Amino acid sequence: MDIRHPFITNPRLSIGYGLFWIIASTILVLIATLINGVAPGTAILEIFTFLILYAIIGTAIWYVIKFSTLENNSILRVILAHLIAASIIVFIWMYIGVVLVKAFHPDARQWLGLTGFDRTIAGYVLYLGFVVFFYAVNYYYAFKEKSKNETHLKALVKEAELHALKSQINPHFLFNSLNSISSLTMTDPARAQEMVINLSQLMRYSLKHDQDEKVTFRQELENNKLYLSIEKVRFGKKLNPVFAIDEGCMEATIPNMILQPLYENAIKYGVYEATETIDVITHCRLNGSMLEIVISNTYDKNVLSKKGEGIGLRNIRDRLQVIYGNPHLLRIADNNNEFTVTLNIPQKLK
Repeated sequence: MDIRHPFITNPRLSIGYGLFWIIASTILVLIATLINGVAPGTAILEIFTFLILYAIIGTAIWYVIKFSTLENNSILRVILAHLIAASIIVFIWMYIGVVLVKAFHPDARQWLGLTGFDRTIAGYVLYLGFVVFFYAVNYYYAFKEKSKNETHLKALVKEAELHALKSQINPHFLFNSLNSISSLTMTDPARAQEMVINLSQLMRYSLKHDQDEKVTFRQELENNKLYLSIEKVRFGKKLNPVFAIDEGCMEATIPNMILQPLYENAIKYGVYEATETIDVITHCRLNGSMLEIVISNTYDKNVLSKKGEGIGLRNIRDRLQVIYGNPHLLRIADNNNEFTVTLNIPQKLK
């Protein structure tokens, strides 16, 4: 628990506090001198010992507030603590005030003619005002701290969700790649070695950017070209990647590892069971504040394919929801013999 006084941690609050009492004291001095005919020196001394002195001593009331909150104490205990604190502060205030008045102006009317009883009541009333003020400050800081903690907690939850989603994608891809390598070790060791090298580079990219949620489109594209080169070794001429990328897209930002499931989906449902060459075409253009990526592939409609979204597409929707709060940035279209996925990534305007 932070026990530092808010006037120390927040200079603007202390300046505002000081200005308020200076302005209030100035108004009272003007009223005393211009309306009541009190000498300026006497008015300044009396107002100083009445308001400014109490404002200085009253700053200690914050500590009573801090350690006497209603959340941690009974109402009776809080009231008792304030009664004791008020009595001590009023006594100190009156004693120092009388000493100052007698020391600097023995003939002064002593606090605008108030009796001892009146001054005591005034001291307790002022204490009540300070209690209300410092309770408000205390609850404001508590609310601010709570909001800060909630924001931090939401960030941690978001990060945990993203890592959980990634952990579902990476083993899925790794399993398929290792199966491909295994099938080639006996038939074509050279191609298997090539796949192992490309796979190691691809996994290095994944580990490198594990803590960096967004990368440039250029980085993500190069990473996915590695993935396609792995699958190219596996499928040969059946897989034909085609890229139509506007140069303006290259420095746009994009969540890392978000395109690989789209290419994996195209290969799984388009290339895997095909007998002819399948073009996997990637279009990308920058439309103002939106990066539009379109990945399409033809497929043989006579070959029975699994229906519904796979884990990769579901994870992309979930990641878009977590990062941008919008799962509809991913659109899917099936036109009999062509499957198209459109991904829209919001960009910050410079």
